[in-house]
Amino acid sequence: MDTFCSLSGLDPLWDWNQTWYTHNPELSNCFQNTVLVWAPCIYLWVLSPFYCLHLYCHGRGRLPLSSLCNAKLLLGFFLASFGFVEFFYILLERRQEIQQHLVFLLSPIIRSLTVVLAVCVIHWERVRGCRSSVFLFFFWLLGVVCSLIPLHAKVQLTLEQGLSPDIVRYLAFFSHFTLQLAQLFLSCFADRAPSGKAVLKNACPVEDASFLSKILFWWFSGLVFKGYRSPLQAEDLWTLREEDTSDRIISDLEEEWAAERTKLQQQENHLSTSVALGSRLPDQAQLLRKIQKEQSSGFCLLRTLARSFGPYFLTGTLCLMVHDAFMFSVPQVLSLLLGFMKDEDAPLWKGYFYASLMFLLSCLQSVFNHQYTYTCFTVGMRVKTAVMGLVYRKSLVVNSAARRTCTVGEIVNLVSADTQKLMDFVVYFNAVWLAPIEVTLCLFFLWQHLGPSALAGIATVIFIFPLNGFIARKRSKLQEIQMKYMDGRVKLMNEILNGIKILKFYAWEKAFLEQVLGYREKELKTLKKSQILYSVSIASFNSSSFLVAFAMFGVYVLIDDKNVLDAQKIFVSMALINILKTPLSQLPFAMSTTMQALVSLKRLGKFLCQDEIKPDNVARESFKSDVDGVVFENGTFSWSKDGPPCLKRISVKVPCGSLVAVVGHVGSGKSSLLSAILGETEKRSGAVSVKGSIAYVPQQAWIQNASLQDNILFGREKKESWYQRVLEACALLPDLDNLPAGDATEIGEKGLNLSGGQKQRVSLARAVYRKADVYLLDDPLSAVDAHVGQHIFNKVIGPKGILRDKTRVLVTHGMSFLPQADLILVLVDGEISERGSYQELLNRNGAFADFIHTFASSERKECVTEDFQRGSRKSVRLSVTEYLPFSRDLSQEQLIGGDTNSITIEPLPDSDEDRNPEDLGKLTNVDKARIGRVKLEMYIEYFRTIGLPLIVSIVFLYAFQQAASLSNNYWLSLWADQPVINGTQLNTDLKLVVYGALGFAQGIAIFGTTVAISLGCIVASRHLHLELLNNVLHSPMSFFESTPSGNLLNRFAKEIDAIDNMIPDGLKMMLSYFFKLLEVCIIVLMATPFAAIIILPMALLYGFIQSFYVATSCQLRRLESVSRSPIYTHLNETVQGASVIRAFSEQSRFIMGANHKVDLNQTAYFPRFVATRWLGVNLEFLGNGIVLAASILSVMAKGTLSPGMVGLAVSHSLQVTGFLSWIVRSWTDVENNIVSVERVKEYADTPKEAAWSIEGSSLPPSWPQTGTIEFQDYGLQYRKGLELALKGISVHIQEREKIGIVGRTGAGKSSLALGIFRILEAAKGEIYIDGINIAEIGLHDLRSRITIIPQDPVLFSGSLRMNLDPFDAYSDEEVWNALELAHLKNFVSELPDKLNHECSEGGENLSLGQRQLVCLARALLRKTKVLVLDEATAALDLETDTLIQYTIRSQFEDCAVLTIAHRLNTIMDYTKVIVMDKGHIVEMDSPNNLIAKRGQFYYMCREAGLL
Repeated sequence: MDTFCSLSGLDPLWDWNQTWYTHNPELSNCFQNTVLVWAPCIYLWVLSPFYCLHLYCHGRGRLPLSSLCNAKLLLGFFLASFGFVEFFYILLERRQEIQQHLVFLLSPIIRSLTVVLAVCVIHWERVRGCRSSVFLFFFWLLGVVCSLIPLHAKVQLTLEQGLSPDIVRYLAFFSHFTLQLAQLFLSCFADRAPSGKAVLKNACPVEDASFLSKILFWWFSGLVFKGYRSPLQAEDLWTLREEDTSDRIISDLEEEWAAERTKLQQQENHLSTSVALGSRLPDQAQLLRKIQKEQSSGFCLLRTLARSFGPYFLTGTLCLMVHDAFMFSVPQVLSLLLGFMKDEDAPLWKGYFYASLMFLLSCLQSVFNHQYTYTCFTVGMRVKTAVMGLVYRKSLVVNSAARRTCTVGEIVNLVSADTQKLMDFVVYFNAVWLAPIEVTLCLFFLWQHLGPSALAGIATVIFIFPLNGFIARKRSKLQEIQMKYMDGRVKLMNEILNGIKILKFYAWEKAFLEQVLGYREKELKTLKKSQILYSVSIASFNSSSFLVAFAMFGVYVLIDDKNVLDAQKIFVSMALINILKTPLSQLPFAMSTTMQALVSLKRLGKFLCQDEIKPDNVARESFKSDVDGVVFENGTFSWSKDGPPCLKRISVKVPCGSLVAVVGHVGSGKSSLLSAILGETEKRSGAVSVKGSIAYVPQQAWIQNASLQDNILFGREKKESWYQRVLEACALLPDLDNLPAGDATEIGEKGLNLSGGQKQRVSLARAVYRKADVYLLDDPLSAVDAHVGQHIFNKVIGPKGILRDKTRVLVTHGMSFLPQADLILVLVDGEISERGSYQELLNRNGAFADFIHTFASSERKECVTEDFQRGSRKSVRLSVTEYLPFSRDLSQEQLIGGDTNSITIEPLPDSDEDRNPEDLGKLTNVDKARIGRVKLEMYIEYFRTIGLPLIVSIVFLYAFQQAASLSNNYWLSLWADQPVINGTQLNTDLKLVVYGALGFAQGIAIFGTTVAISLGCIVASRHLHLELLNNVLHSPMSFFESTPSGNLLNRFAKEIDAIDNMIPDGLKMMLSYFFKLLEVCIIVLMATPFAAIIILPMALLYGFIQSFYVATSCQLRRLESVSRSPIYTHLNETVQGASVIRAFSEQSRFIMGANHKVDLNQTAYFPRFVATRWLGVNLEFLGNGIVLAASILSVMAKGTLSPGMVGLAVSHSLQVTGFLSWIVRSWTDVENNIVSVERVKEYADTPKEAAWSIEGSSLPPSWPQTGTIEFQDYGLQYRKGLELALKGISVHIQEREKIGIVGRTGAGKSSLALGIFRILEAAKGEIYIDGINIAEIGLHDLRSRITIIPQDPVLFSGSLRMNLDPFDAYSDEEVWNALELAHLKNFVSELPDKLNHECSEGGENLSLGQRQLVCLARALLRKTKVLVLDEATAALDLETDTLIQYTIRSQFEDCAVLTIAHRLNTIMDYTKVIVMDKGHIVEMDSPNNLIAKRGQFYYMCREAGLL
């Protein structure tokens, strides 16, 4: 190259004396005209083929020819032409001595040809749809940077000599440079989208952003400014990018996971077959196999996720490695800067060069770090979507045995807590392997500075590593235990919320509150242990830099007196040790999150590998009218693989279009038979086949939290005429007339605002609307009134009903319907004991005939006489319209587990005119996001719960800790400036001792502060949880109807978890970094007071950026939190209605619904983490400005500043970048998580019930002694401003009277019960029990002294004994006695655990009838003087019903009994009957007298076939 340059009369390519060892450095002309010109050209020519190939493989559609593209092409044309002009100019001007100008001739032509290539690349990018070119951006950047030095030289030369010597070349160069600069500027912008591409509404701007905007996150600024101007709303958020949507992510992942699962099952089967036949593994080996299976399922899930998201994650890892390279370069440059400060003869430009280089490296480090983190969070978000999708899909196919092992609460925890652990794992995983490499590099560079003394640092690190590894393992175990307690608490809360009605009726809130607090105390005890261990970990890590430095410096100065610690050695070592701190601090956290993620993966893998419902349980075939609809061939079924059979030797053929009735005692296997047809049970042997589609009506109606119409249509298109016909047949028209918004009225979760009868009718209407081929009806008529039941049978199920041509399998206890069945199956203990038509069975005189003769004499009249059937058909319209003339207003009548419930509406203006018609049918309060910044009171409230003494001690400990740190660092700078006498420093021992003492004092203070914060936050957390629990349990029933359980569960799970873990961690981080920042500012100002000029405006700028960020970030956190609740609510609903969803084959629609909810949540989550990156980049660039300022000011003050002080200031200013962004980030984290405190506190202001008990109450212990009840002009309303639901009720019920309360739906029957239990308070008048006004006593005093047997039998998970007697108030003998009277003694005594038999969630391992009997046993155990029965015998067969009626008559003989009756035959022997209508009592007398009067009661009896 030198020869080539010398031909053109240029100096050699490189001369150190010219470039480095001089006060005026410059590059040689040869270098400027060759290397600097050719470097960008070589870059473009070498890489463009690969780039063009990449574009060819990843095309995105042709871009339209935009003005930006035209400008680039035009500038390219001009740039190329300048090179050619210069080339021809030299050729013409210097043609004689062309040999001497070869360099000048070649350079412009190479440059021009390269620009032509660049223009071709621009065109190819447009053809392949590349909107922003990274490749060309770097080309133009390289071109501009390489032109800067020739530009400087030419400008200098022009100033000295003027333009005259070579004006054309000068002008060509300046023009070329200007155009290059313009091209660089244009490449910072992105081109327009391809013309054919569909434009999404509110699309994410990252798609339209240029490369520069992407790496600096400027594309996010629009949302930040919008959020600062006004609080963000959900509609302001961007649509999710296509690659982040659930559909895209899960469709790919599902196939992968299915393949992995199949492999795992094959391994499992292989293991099973390898065990010798007939031999049984010992218990330990079985346990080991189970653990191995769980672990391997977790690893399989990890492998599947890695295959899907690994490649993108690796691009982030590459960014992290580049970031590390820049990170380790900074201390090397610092070493050069300190060397420059020591060298008195060094030229100043070198100082400025080092300062600028340090600034540039710091900026690049920031850019790559944030790109890495952005990639990690994007992958984390996709993993969360994937796992949520897999869990949701699994919950739809898991079989009943597996379903019993995992409760709804646990499944909700999988999608809330465990997915979060996996997201953390993605973010911190790289630290697990990269941190040890970073530590090794640090120690290598330290060895270069301090020699073998660096080994002392290694020894210290080796000591710290196992300690923290041990702590991480211990914390992982503690976290497993804590998660177990949290699972238990959330599961119990879920049950409490599901059964809150029962808790209130029985006054059991305190018992369950104690249980929840029991779990909570264990959880907090484990958390406290974990936090103390964490404090040891934090203290050892924060002191790690001191311990390493102390060990190394100590060994260095003690092994040889000649070893001198100067500024260069000390502060470069300290900079390296500060770098060392990052991997050391990340490593335990990374290990901890990895351990937690492995636990979560195991839990998720275990759930995702649970047994599924086998598709071959039932053979589903297409419908054929000439063959049997349902066929059983010697079928034996059980609920689990290893469980006892629930159905044995079942052989049945159900002809198409026939009606089959299934009868039998409670627990005889009737519902199991329907489950076997649905394929829900495990088929042991035999075969089942079903022809055509299925519609299923479960025994307990499953109602969605949606409008009534949506519940009936269930995803089908609305056909008006058929829809109206279905409503009429299912007797729903009168209900619709009275719903606030007709069929658009929103139904609460689990149908909270509908009565049992209405829920069952809606469930039936859903099935009828479906127009299926086979109908499975599990006792749908038990929950409706007798006349409505008859109407439905005639209009829907019976031989003249709209399903007459369909195959119908009806489980029933109603004898009146049996004569019209084509076939009756009698089940006894899971076997068919008898079969045949009604008449055939009667003629056989078997068990069925005896049963009919004994129990159905009253009902037989209803159906046996042909005349009555005709009359009944005539009176169908009569029963639905004329005899339901009581225009009922559902908005007045709110029944809890009674006949009907009102629609509870948010507190409203009193006048209905103000009401938005769209809100008319709204019931549930959607979880709304609060807006604006978190109020100061919230912080004050939180810190008040911690307590002033703790807060004062925390602040004092932090101040002490930072004072020790400052003294420590200042002591080092004094040591560095110590003069060297005869090659040694004096008093090194004393210096080392003082340094050590200050460091250890700092370490102890760190431990003290972290423990104090942890304990303070646990105190606050305990208080807030207790307050939330009390507020929720003291809320009235209307609150639970209008608040989805998902919202409440979210408070008890996610929000409490944030208060337990996130707030303490955020506070620790924020305070720690704030005090460290204070220390750095003091040090920089001590070294260079002029730095105040830069620090103050930067502080203002920081404040400005922070206020922008916090406003947006907090609102995004709220929006994300709010959009999370519906995911859990939907999951909860799906798990409970899985069998219905499967029966109707609606899985895909529910999966789409879940996808939509997850996507909505991610729409808020995505900008949340991008906001942090936006903040980080902006803050770190400003922070790097402080590094530049400290370095430049130190260089300027070279003569007056000691190297020790410069080293101290610069090495500390290098940390500012991190500190500032961590302060804002942790401050935002605290503010974001304080939102959890805000959300937990928001239930403090909701309306509350009256006091549970009144202190100093003079209520006699044995009250009520007689059970007389007196209503005095009693009125009741559901909400202020509405009409009274009960009007002027005055009635006196004597002791021992048995009162039946009857009336059409909505007459106010159940309102009386609500009034007696004060579920609703009186609007006027009073109720007296034994002469005491019930409004003047505590709710628990009242509710615990009277008893109700409610309509829905609710059981809680726990022992059977706990379900009967949660307060342990009765002896075992009394409990057994109650069970005997409830006809459950034989059943319970046969159970292995007797009274300790574990009931599953909701009592699902007992049949509905058995649950109803448990509720009866509760009442028998309490044996109070007042008993209210609310449709209590609806789920029982007639035989058990008769036994119960007998038990109630005999056992409650001396009690006042109020029965809300639907089956009139049960109250015909009562003392009195109250007939209600529109909230009034219209008739009241003995049944015989009322029949004689021929009033409403007479017509009701006649309709029911009792006359």
